[in-house]
Amino acid sequence: MSGWARSESSDDGEWLVRTVPGAQATKTYRCPGCDHEINPGVPHVVAWPADEMGSVADRRHWHNGCWKARGRRGPTRRR
Repeated sequence: MSGWARSESSDDGEWLVRTVPGAQATKTYRCPGCDHEINPGVPHVVAWPADEMGSVADRRHWHNGCWKARGRRGPTRRR
């Protein structure tokens, strides 16, 4: 992952967010915002809670647009 995480504050809490450039995106992830895959080579963000309860296990990979729209749509749950 690229660089240090930045802090973001929103209605859904405090988050640490790290940008992943396409050249460094080498694995497939499932975006919790749209429940679609983020394929290798696609730039995206990794976010996790900024509080003491957040850990590496809480990191989620999001499409950039899904991360920005999460306040309007919220995460989806795969069923």
